[in-house]
Amino acid sequence: MSGTTLERFNYDNKIVKYFGAATIIWGLAGMLIGVLAALQLFLPEANLGNPYTTFGRIRPLHTNAVIFAFVGNAIFAGIYYSMPRLLKAPMWNKTLSWINFWGWQAIILSAVITLPLGLTTSKEYAELEWPIDIAIALVWVAFGANMIGTLIKRRERHMYVAIWFYLASFVTVAVLHIFNSLALPVSFFKSYSAYAGVQDALVQWWYGHNAVAFFLTTPFLGLMYYYLPKAANRPVFSYKLSIVHFWSLIFIYIWAGPHHLLYTALPEWAQVLGVAFSVMLIAPSWGGMVNGLLTLRGAWDKVRVDPVLKFMVVAVTAYGMATFEGPMLSLKNVNAIAHYTDWIVAHVHIGGLGWNGFLTFSILYWLWPRMWRTNLYSVKLANTHFWMGTLGILFYALPMYVAALTQSLMWKEFSEAGRLAYPNFLETVIQIVPMYMLRALGGVLYLSGAILMVYNLVKTAKQGSFQEEEADEAPALEKHVSEGGEFWHRAWERKPVMFTLLATVAILIGGVVEIVPTMLVKSNIPTISSVQPYSPLELQGRDLYISHGCVGCHSQMIRPFRSETERYGEYSKAGEYVYDRPFLWGSKRTGPDLHRIGGKYPDSWHYHHMVDPRSMSPGSLMPPYPWLATNTMSHNDLPAKIRTMQKLGVPYPEGYDEVALQDLQAQAAQIVANLKEAGVETSPDSEMVALIAYLQRLGTDIKKSTASK
Repeated sequence: MSGTTLERFNYDNKIVKYFGAATIIWGLAGMLIGVLAALQLFLPEANLGNPYTTFGRIRPLHTNAVIFAFVGNAIFAGIYYSMPRLLKAPMWNKTLSWINFWGWQAIILSAVITLPLGLTTSKEYAELEWPIDIAIALVWVAFGANMIGTLIKRRERHMYVAIWFYLASFVTVAVLHIFNSLALPVSFFKSYSAYAGVQDALVQWWYGHNAVAFFLTTPFLGLMYYYLPKAANRPVFSYKLSIVHFWSLIFIYIWAGPHHLLYTALPEWAQVLGVAFSVMLIAPSWGGMVNGLLTLRGAWDKVRVDPVLKFMVVAVTAYGMATFEGPMLSLKNVNAIAHYTDWIVAHVHIGGLGWNGFLTFSILYWLWPRMWRTNLYSVKLANTHFWMGTLGILFYALPMYVAALTQSLMWKEFSEAGRLAYPNFLETVIQIVPMYMLRALGGVLYLSGAILMVYNLVKTAKQGSFQEEEADEAPALEKHVSEGGEFWHRAWERKPVMFTLLATVAILIGGVVEIVPTMLVKSNIPTISSVQPYSPLELQGRDLYISHGCVGCHSQMIRPFRSETERYGEYSKAGEYVYDRPFLWGSKRTGPDLHRIGGKYPDSWHYHHMVDPRSMSPGSLMPPYPWLATNTMSHNDLPAKIRTMQKLGVPYPEGYDEVALQDLQAQAAQIVANLKEAGVETSPDSEMVALIAYLQRLGTDIKKSTASK
């Protein structure tokens, strides 16, 4: 190195501080909303008696706040600190860094405003409407451009393993977000998915599963590969294992989405592919866990006293548990028991609370003293936080496993006479109320620990002095002259553009193989001649159903099990969903499936059930929706909705947008007359009438089963 000129430069800690602070603020908000949602599952009064804070609306607010606000800001904070130091170059463009920061916070704020108002697409982890989707894409591209620009001007020849995961995350999230969000706008706050029914379900869970993979997993694996060795002061256990871990993970992960749709109307070949690749996924996932834990070899004495490493060990262990459970849940015999139960909720939160939450806490505890050039204010408080958080996870997850087994066994049990032992769905709900109470306690413990962390970090900052820019120096990157004999992957690591293209190809293969045939081969989605488009009033009612987040508690997919056909009716067919934009199959049954609810009860039953659920179902935990009876529903956008559906291929007659309102009024008048006969007075323009029209339509396109309900 003698005679080599060193270049001086500065790392920007200010952007890291801002993203770190946003992580903390939004984390507390997301966790608090989660606790409120948990309370509502056994205490309907916690819905606070208005349409904006009901479970159906705050659940997506909670998931968006935790995933994109808490975890998202943590990803940016971790990358903006680690990437410049790994590449020996400050981030390429400070303006892009701040566009990334303020743009992301504006997106989160828009979610906070729109989701409680019911402005949603209802797609899991992709509920935000089209203008916000465009903003997400633009801000994400700004983030990616900043990363790539930094790579181009780096002073370190080879890309460390953490950067592989950062790049794959950027590319894949962009692809997933753009394709899943394709929609045709009706207005500024309303759109219809470009996909319908089975196709929409496949694309959504290709996105939904891989949003977990490439937003909640791969960037955090990159952060693990940087911060865990730093905190332990030890090198990564195995470089070659890192290579196998990375390439196999990103290739296999993208195929696994269909395991969310087992035993549904999805074509069997797609289900089989999803299962096969999900089972294979355990190998690379556990390869990453082993690589992380074995990095700590020889450092276990330090783990016992260092809260940062304690959080990291539990985080990596939770990652291993969740990535064992995922492939297990994808086995069809296990899925038959677990799907639609609280097992899925437990599984998701082992990953969210343990892997993402604990790794984020450890990174914040590691960063704050370094950026403020001081020691952590209180190791004792950090240790207390660790145990509170760990107990919170246990109190959350274990009751959910018990609840799940209770649900599945009760749903499937038959008496000696061959009838359902528990025909009333509500019997199951009442049985697991104590488990929901313990779940809420777990959430309170976890949130309380996070509040302790905030106090600790604030006190740490106050006793130190913030270093806005950190100086470093390194020689400029010289042109590489290959001398032969270089390990093949080392050659790839000094070619970031080629590396990124190879990663893109790896993640595209699975998506193309699974999705393209479903879109282009008509035999994959057989049609049913009796299935007709929704009437104008039913379409309005369906949009209202979506707006209130009813899909968060009710499925519309009867699987071909005797227990389900006996309880609900004929199993669901792919052709029944050809006009469903978006699909509403659901992921969790807090309430019963509704796919065959049409015609099962009179209009007056639905009216009373929505105004006061317990009047029709004593002991029900569903919140009341009395405002549906008094709120007037505007139909000004109905012609635009009809025209949009026509553009998407729904066979409404030419010019139907001009007469649709007349059909709507005629159907509304009939429902009002039915209600009047039962002693209920309501306006034909009320939201209740539209919702009743939609519910009474469900499942009536094909002949119902005569099985007992």
